[in-house]
Amino acid sequence: MKLINKILIGVGMLAAASLTSCDEDGLKTPTQSSFDESVVYSNYTLAEYNVFGIYEVFGHTNCHRGRYLPWYGFNTDIELYNNTTADEKSSIARYSMTATNGQLNLANGPYNELMGGIERANLAIRGIRQYGNPSVNADMAELLGEALTARALLYTELLKAYGEVPARFNPIDAETIYLNKSDKDVIFKQLLADLEEAFTYMKWPLKSAATATTDRPSLAFAKGLYARLALMASGYSLRPAEGAVGTGDAGTVRLSNDPELQKDVLYPKALAALKDVIDNAGLSLMDYTQLWKEFNNMDKTAGKEVIYVIPSSDTRGRWNYTFAIRTEGNPDWSQGPTSSRGGTAGPVPTLYWKYGDEDVRRDLSCVNWKWVLGPDGKNIPQLAGPNDWYFGKFRLEWQLKSPYNGGNDGGIKPVYMRYSDILLMLAEVCNELGEIEDAKDYLLQVRTRAFKGDEAKAAAGLDLSSKEAVFNAIVDERALEFVGEFLRKSDLIRWNLLKTKMDEAKADMTELTSREGNVYYRYNPDGYTLDLYGYEADEAGTVPEGDDWMPYTDSKGEVVENYFSSIKEARINALYVNDPNTRQWWPIFENTLTNSQGTLVNDYGY
Repeated sequence: MKLINKILIGVGMLAAASLTSCDEDGLKTPTQSSFDESVVYSNYTLAEYNVFGIYEVFGHTNCHRGRYLPWYGFNTDIELYNNTTADEKSSIARYSMTATNGQLNLANGPYNELMGGIERANLAIRGIRQYGNPSVNADMAELLGEALTARALLYTELLKAYGEVPARFNPIDAETIYLNKSDKDVIFKQLLADLEEAFTYMKWPLKSAATATTDRPSLAFAKGLYARLALMASGYSLRPAEGAVGTGDAGTVRLSNDPELQKDVLYPKALAALKDVIDNAGLSLMDYTQLWKEFNNMDKTAGKEVIYVIPSSDTRGRWNYTFAIRTEGNPDWSQGPTSSRGGTAGPVPTLYWKYGDEDVRRDLSCVNWKWVLGPDGKNIPQLAGPNDWYFGKFRLEWQLKSPYNGGNDGGIKPVYMRYSDILLMLAEVCNELGEIEDAKDYLLQVRTRAFKGDEAKAAAGLDLSSKEAVFNAIVDERALEFVGEFLRKSDLIRWNLLKTKMDEAKADMTELTSREGNVYYRYNPDGYTLDLYGYEADEAGTVPEGDDWMPYTDSKGEVVENYFSSIKEARINALYVNDPNTRQWWPIFENTLTNSQGTLVNDYGY
């Protein structure tokens, strides 16, 4: 049975186990039920259905399906919203959002939905502890570990988007139905402790029925999530003053003062967790192109590079609908009607030149063309123009198992964690702890894959001469490896580099506009890929030889004199409106504030 079917059954059982009623702020409250907790959580199948119900919130329209995933994570120094129109959508990306934003100020928006999922997790954790006998029942213990990990995942999503939020680690009762926000340190410590407990219960990929696919968490994911949280907790972030959380304090970007959340405490623990994944999870790096072909074809088989994906049904989720290479017209590979899809966001144009010429990730990650209908009614690529770049990792034409149906959903399961993230986090931790040679090794494993096994080319031009140099190389490598996967914003925040790197991106784009000459293109023999000329600095201002090259023309059909000079100043300036360091988090939105009966208060100057 597919996970989504089990989720739907789980939601029914969850309702029977007192999760159907809710107050107006989206938080679940107990009701009478014909299913007693002692019955539900003493039976493995029923308990498993209720654990599946935790994930069901990811498929809700105004949670990850249509509001969180399409809007969290950009703009950064490598990822950019492609629309320059100033409106409520663009304000989310440009760090100019308000608490009344029409896209997110919803009774069932991401904040309330994620809190609802946490309540489901709290009920499952309590029920399994009390009635599942996990101390002697290994299957129930694994299920408890999954519920603890699922709660940590939901809280990670809240912390990434909202900063400080309420700490809810027990089912709601009359005294806790309304809570103000807690210092995020309280939440970090609980989640890290939860995951340490989950380690003792969970299995490696492919070592149990529950870890056969990547849409259920394995021990590898729990340990990777532990490391990710440890790096977040010990890193920088916008924080209210000590004792001022939930008072309206504007906050400052600083480290935690909690002695338990310092790097010298958490990094050795993260090191142990990550090395355990390396040594025992049986994972490896894949060919980079094959990795993304399998992603688009919805391969969820565990035990390869992908460690965890956000679950949904094969007809749910707006990932490729939002982020695939732009397709205008009826695509050959679609079951649906004529439509234009994809391309909502893309890489910052200058990222293309950060890659080495032979880095296979470059042309896969940074695409400056789109699909249009050709004269014969078949799709052909067309140069998109200097303002429109797309993530080539995400492609409707590679979605073969369950072709895109022309609607708003495509079934793609967004990758949440990959093995390369384990390697690069480990490189970062080793470097901080003084194990610089190990740090270089883990970094170069990722780069060597990018250069198809050529170690010399992978290392060429890298400055790895000091701890600072290795750190800078890791910062750059995470950009090249994960563009379009929206890890960057959280990374830049914890490194205290958010505004610094975004200012660098603005300067790089401004410099690019001074490059002279047009860009020319021609079709390769396969008819479905483009050969381009004029991208490189040594080609600037020159015309390629041969009569099959076509110059880029603007929307009026006129040949442009200087291709890159037409990058809009508005696009560069739209990278951010307000200082991104003062707008690291979304506000808790007005609808939720109103329904909190005055207990929730926005900080950070909202």
